[in-house]
Amino acid sequence: MGKFEEILRKYWGYNSFRSIQLDIIESVYSGTDTLALMPTGGGKSITFQVPALAMEGICIVVSPLIALMKDQVENLKKRGINAIAIYSGMSQHEIDIALDNCAYGDVKFLYVSPERLSTPIFRERVRKMNVCMVAIDEAHCISQWGYDFRPSYLNISELRDYIPENVPFLAVTATATPDVAKDIQDKLRFRDGRVFRMDFSRENLVYLVRNVEDKEKYLFKIVENVPGSGVIYVRNRKKTKDVALMLQREGQSADFYHAGLSMEMRNAKQNDWQTGKTRIIVATNAFGMGIDKPDVRFVIHMDLPDSPEAYFQEAGRAGRDGKLAYAILLYNESDSLKIEQRINTSFPPPEEIRRIYQALGSYFNIAYGSGKGEVFDFNLMDFCTTYKLNLVVAYNSLKILEQEGYIELTDELDNPSRIIFLVNKKELYNYQVAHAEMDKFIKILLRILPGVFSQYVRIDEQYIAKSTGLSIDVVVNNLKTLSRQKIINYIPKKRTPLVIFITERLDDKNLRIEPERYQTLKDRYMKRANAMLDYAQSKAKCRSQFINEYFGQTNSFRCGKCDVCTSRNELDMSKFEFDKILEKVKAILLEKPTPLENLVDETNMNPERVLKVIQFLVDTEKISISDDNKLRWNS
Repeated sequence: MGKFEEILRKYWGYNSFRSIQLDIIESVYSGTDTLALMPTGGGKSITFQVPALAMEGICIVVSPLIALMKDQVENLKKRGINAIAIYSGMSQHEIDIALDNCAYGDVKFLYVSPERLSTPIFRERVRKMNVCMVAIDEAHCISQWGYDFRPSYLNISELRDYIPENVPFLAVTATATPDVAKDIQDKLRFRDGRVFRMDFSRENLVYLVRNVEDKEKYLFKIVENVPGSGVIYVRNRKKTKDVALMLQREGQSADFYHAGLSMEMRNAKQNDWQTGKTRIIVATNAFGMGIDKPDVRFVIHMDLPDSPEAYFQEAGRAGRDGKLAYAILLYNESDSLKIEQRINTSFPPPEEIRRIYQALGSYFNIAYGSGKGEVFDFNLMDFCTTYKLNLVVAYNSLKILEQEGYIELTDELDNPSRIIFLVNKKELYNYQVAHAEMDKFIKILLRILPGVFSQYVRIDEQYIAKSTGLSIDVVVNNLKTLSRQKIINYIPKKRTPLVIFITERLDDKNLRIEPERYQTLKDRYMKRANAMLDYAQSKAKCRSQFINEYFGQTNSFRCGKCDVCTSRNELDMSKFEFDKILEKVKAILLEKPTPLENLVDETNMNPERVLKVIQFLVDTEKISISDDNKLRWNS
C-alpha cells in the first residue's frame, strides 16, 4: 500500500481511491499545477487533503462558502487533523491569533475566504508560513464566463508573489464548461498545468423531465411510487413550507428548510432527515452544501433552476451510494415566462443600482472616500424598509455591485460564541486566588475547553450552564465580567449576513457600472437560463448526454433510461441503426423540404424502419410538416 492509500485508510477509513482521485493527488504532489473537474459527490476534498497530509507544511484552501469552510474544518478536527478557517466577520484579534498559529504552530489546513487574501495582515503573515500547496475550491468562481463569478477570486494568483515559486496550485470544481476551464488556468497563472476530468455520467442516476400542468398532483404521484428519502427543491422560502404541509396532509413524512431558519432549527431538521426520521425535505438551494447522505433516492425540482450548473449540482445529490436514483424536473409552459421575468428582476437598470449603492453607504453612515475593507452586519429587510426599496431588486443590485468588485455580500452566517484567555496561567492563578467566587467557574472552563490559551474556542453557554449548575444568565454575566476584566475575550454568538466594502465609498460620478460588462453579465445569464430551458423542452436529446455535452464531454453515450431514451427505445432498433437513418433523413431535409413518400424512397433503407424514425422526429419536433405537406428539418 502506497503512502497516499495509507493516509486515506488512516484518516477516512477507505482502502482505495475513486475514479481519477489518485491521478490528481499524484499530479499535485509532484509539484504540478492541476485542475480537477469532478461532479458533485466525486470526492473533491480528498484530492487536496490527502497530498497535503503527505507533505511538510500548511495547505491553504480558498473557498467562497463560509458554511462549507466551517463544516470541513470541523470534519478535519474530528479526524485529529489541525485546521483553522479565516473569513469576514471574525474579529481582528481572532484573525491575528489564527494566523500566528498557522505561521508558528502545527496547523495543517488554513481555510480562507478569497477577500481575506488581499489584506495587509494576511500578506504579511503568509510569507512566514511554510506553504506546501494551495487548493482553490469552487474554482469556477474565478471566471467571468462562469455562473458564479466573484471578483475577489481574481486576487488568488497574487499568492504566488508571497510564497515559494514551486508551490503547486490545485483548482477543483464540479461545474466548468470548456471556456471556464481554460479561464481558470489563465487566471491562476498555471505553469504547464494538467487537467483531469471525471466522467460526468452517473449510470445509476435517471434524469427525467415531466411536462405537467398540475405539478403538485404529479409530485404526490412520485413520492408515493418512489420509495426512500428525497429532496424537493423550490425557489422561495414560503413555498418550502407550503409544499411540506401539503405532503404532510397526504400522510407523508416531510419537513421544510431554508436559510431564514435559526441555526438550531436548521441543524435539527437536517439531522432528522439524515437519520431517516424525516423522509422528505422541501428546500431552497440553501440546502445541500456539505451534506453527504448517500441513500437519497430522488431529487425533484418543482421550479426551473437558473442554469444547468445549478441543476447538475443539486440533482447530483441523489444516488451517491451507487444505487438507482431519480433526478426529476417538473416543467410546464409557465416556466418559460418566469425565466423572462427573472431576467428582468436579476438585472435592474444601472441607475437603480447606483441609487441602492448610495443608500447602502448612507445606511452604514460611511463618508465618501472611506469605508474600504470595513465589515458590517447587514439586515436586508431593514435596509429595504428604511429606504422603501423592492427586496428582490435591492438584493440583485447588491449582487451586481459585488460582481463589479465594489462590495462583498455574504449569506447569513451562524457564528457561535467564542472565548480565549488573555492572561497566562500564572496570572490566571493569581486572579483566581483574589476572586474566589470565580474560581470554580474558571476551573470548569479550563476542564471543558482545551487549547483556550492559544486559540479562540467555540463555546455553548447552555452546556457551560449544565456543567456548572448555574443559570444561563449567570454564565453569560460571568463571561462578560471576565471579559471586562481582560481575563478572557468573550465574543457572543450572532447570526447575520455581512456586507464588506471592497473599495472606499464612491460618489455617483466615480461609481462605474460598465455598460459592456453589465450587458455581458446579462447575456451570459440569459445563455445559461436558455440552456436550462432547452434541457426542459428537448424531446430528442438524451438527458445525460445533454448535461455531459454542456460541460464539454463530447464522447458520452445515450443513458438508455431517461424519458427521452425510453421513448426512443420503444422504436425497437439499435442506436447504430437509428443514428444511420437519422443522419440520412437529416441530410435530405436540410437540402430541401421533401414529401414523406419521396423522403422514404430517397433513404434507400427499410421503409418500415425509416417511417418509425420519421414519426419519432416529428413527435419530438425535430421535423415539422408544412402547409403543402412537405417535411422540413427544424434547425
